[in-house]
Amino acid sequence: MADTLESAARREAAPAASPQGPTARGRQGGRARPALAPGTSGVRRFGRFLLTPAVLGWLLIGVIPLLFIAANSFFESTLGKPLRRWSGLENYQEALGGPDAVAAIVRTAAYAVGVTAASVALGLILALAVHSAWRRPGALRAALLLPLFIPPVVVGVLFKQVFNPEGGLLAVLAKAVGLPAPVVLSSTDTALLGVAAADVWEWTPLVFLLVLAALLTLDRSVLEAARLDGARGLSLFRGVLWPAIAAAVAAAALIRLVLAFKVFDLVSVMTSGGPGQSTTVASYLIHRVALREFDLGRASVLTLALAIVVTLVTAPLLALNARANRLEEEPA
Repeated sequence: MADTLESAARREAAPAASPQGPTARGRQGGRARPALAPGTSGVRRFGRFLLTPAVLGWLLIGVIPLLFIAANSFFESTLGKPLRRWSGLENYQEALGGPDAVAAIVRTAAYAVGVTAASVALGLILALAVHSAWRRPGALRAALLLPLFIPPVVVGVLFKQVFNPEGGLLAVLAKAVGLPAPVVLSSTDTALLGVAAADVWEWTPLVFLLVLAALLTLDRSVLEAARLDGARGLSLFRGVLWPAIAAAVAAAALIRLVLAFKVFDLVSVMTSGGPGQSTTVASYLIHRVALREFDLGRASVLTLALAIVVTLVTAPLLALNARANRLEEEPA
């Protein structure tokens, strides 16, 4: 009995064991979790401090202008006198009630998806061809990137001359084979396709550059081993190349889609929104309403509507991009 009481007293007097190793038991489930190193909280506070300027910049550049646009959509506003008089939903009824605005937004979405698909397909094909044919594609890569260095206004002027039915490049080629000169920019059926051709020519090199950069990170010994195992063509692409470049292709497609939604310079230079309304995209319509008709309230409504459409269209690509990044980070 005395021995029992003495051992119990010793247990009570012993200090509680504290986790000294790299892990500690959680309160629930008994699962081990990493113990925080000394000073970790201070590092986190310092990291938050470093992020403060970026957050403030995002608020100034992104959130405040968005709130200003949202406020203008409920007021009668001009460039000289914003927020002049409360109008409620009147601007929304005028901006979205007519067929022109809805048609311009739908046209913009279709245009953006189309030129993005074309640019990604062409950029992927070019990157695969250059990567397989040249071990050091320096000079060829520089030549293919030249359209990126040309301002969009100059690209618009260039392609306006290419499609000129009186002596343009397309007219000369058609005449050489005995065909009549095609009328591209003057037809409501083909004008938007002409603008899209200039857009694809200008921005396909960006997709090519991003995909080629991903391909150049591949170890050539892996490709040689796959070829020795009998992988050729489509099987080599699906089994080796595509898993390595899927994240880069998704990122390139997302960037290209956002750039396509912002198209303005090419439309302004090549067609001025015509003929009729066939090439009036949302950005050009917003510019016309805000800077020619001086109706800032209606332009704000159109801007918000375009932002919603851009969010809805880019959301699937954002999800694919996140999924591709997760698959790339997972260990083999």
